[in-house]
Amino acid sequence: MDLSIYDNSDFDRGAPRWKEAVWALARFLFFQNAFPWPSSLRCALLRAFGAKIGRAVVIRANANISFPWRLVIGDHVWIGEDVGILTLAPVTIESNVCISQRTYLCTGSHDFRREDFRLRVAPITVREGSWIAAACFIAPGVEIGSGAIVSAGSVVFESVAPKTFVRGNPATVISEMRKEMSELGDERSEVRD
Repeated sequence: MDLSIYDNSDFDRGAPRWKEAVWALARFLFFQNAFPWPSSLRCALLRAFGAKIGRAVVIRANANISFPWRLVIGDHVWIGEDVGILTLAPVTIESNVCISQRTYLCTGSHDFRREDFRLRVAPITVREGSWIAAACFIAPGVEIGSGAIVSAGSVVFESVAPKTFVRGNPATVISEMRKEMSELGDERSEVRD
């Protein structure tokens, strides 16, 4: 690679530079620090910058969201401490999702096969009812299926099917999950190898 010829000038940042600068200040003051600002304030700020945020969303301290105007979050979502969401492309997090601390959702990378190290971006979708445990890396273009679980410390380069449990680097399927009804009528999850 030859970084002297790298050119990112055609990348669409999705908003004018002034909006990006104001967001950088808001992010510094209300997101990327340990002060326990209420989630309702953080959600209101994200909405003010163009994010679509549902009801009862919890966003913990030190979250790092690059471009909120490319972020969609459903209802009853938990975003843990130190979560990074690089929104060079759209990121959609559906309802009832938990993204645990120090996880990184990365929508951008570089084509190392090209001499100019060209930027490549692709969206990430996290479907309803899934859990991404602590310190995971989710690569560009990945979809986490509905009801899936990504084990702590996993590195996910390929989409995860619904109701599967994945673990490792690279993440591989450990088991499939299914729901069974008990005699009392409540649902219980069962993991099958």
